[in-house]
Amino acid sequence: MKKNHLEYSIVIPVFNAEKNLEELAIRLKKVLDRLNESYELIFIDDNSSDRSWEILRSFRDKDIRIKCFQMMRNFGQQNATMCGLRQARGRFIITMDDDLQHPPEEIPALIAEIKQGYDVVFGVPSSKKSRLHRRLGSWLTMKFYSWTFRIKGKGSAFRIIRSELAKQVLSYDLNYTYINGLIAWYTTRISQVTVSHQSRVHGKSGYTLSRLFALSFNMITNFSLLPLQIATMAGFLFALLGFLIGIFFIVKKLAFGTPVSGFTAIIASISFFSGMILLFLGIIGEYLGRIHQNISRKPQYITRQEPEKEKNEKTELKERDSYKCRQ
Repeated sequence: MKKNHLEYSIVIPVFNAEKNLEELAIRLKKVLDRLNESYELIFIDDNSSDRSWEILRSFRDKDIRIKCFQMMRNFGQQNATMCGLRQARGRFIITMDDDLQHPPEEIPALIAEIKQGYDVVFGVPSSKKSRLHRRLGSWLTMKFYSWTFRIKGKGSAFRIIRSELAKQVLSYDLNYTYINGLIAWYTTRISQVTVSHQSRVHGKSGYTLSRLFALSFNMITNFSLLPLQIATMAGFLFALLGFLIGIFFIVKKLAFGTPVSGFTAIIASISFFSGMILLFLGIIGEYLGRIHQNISRKPQYITRQEPEKEKNEKTELKERDSYKCRQ
């Protein structure tokens, strides 16, 4: 992170949001200007296929407080946000979505709460204006979040973070990033405020139910040993069950002379236990796959630098030894 010179940095990952950006920028400026504090807006275009990047560049040309960066491919919201955090110079960093479902007008509430001494404050909606499957996926993600990190409350992409905490979060330079999980690793001084949640007017969410499930699965396998612990306990219980069944038939044979038979039961048992073994091997395989990905040191993101900015960026690139940029 760069040396702090500003009070607030607003980091916004952008993906196919051309119809939202104009209104978002206007509302943000109106809210932030009322604070009478220095600020910057940082937009990270996650390789959008619409005119989002063109619109962001026009914003930057008109206002020096606006910065925009473009990913070379779609790296996902988490990694795009990490990119924005690395560029931020503010004493407080606010992250939010590009779809206007996080109202900029709620930013003062986040600021007021974090100045009570917290390291991070989440803006949690009392009710979400989303489709049923999207709410179900969000609920599942929040449950996994609570189970994995053993914390109360809810996380959100709408949050304000102290720069000191953001610096710690940025020390994580591996794959399968989950920012709320990293925050829970580094601090317990977490609060939340209730905010409104607007209906989406344009476009659709990039988080489908399958992607939310994948995010939850990545979170619980990358930040917790719980699946392995479940697999170990289940393996122990099934082994104990098999041992007790064996003892039962031995005692029955020796004490009562009852013949042991049942070819169908044997086949069913073998199939069942073989399936359990394959399931647990699959879980172990997920962990091995993540170890392989992290050892390979693939970057979280790569930003596309424009020719006219190449000279100015060379000095900054030396400070980002974990993040590669195309010149």
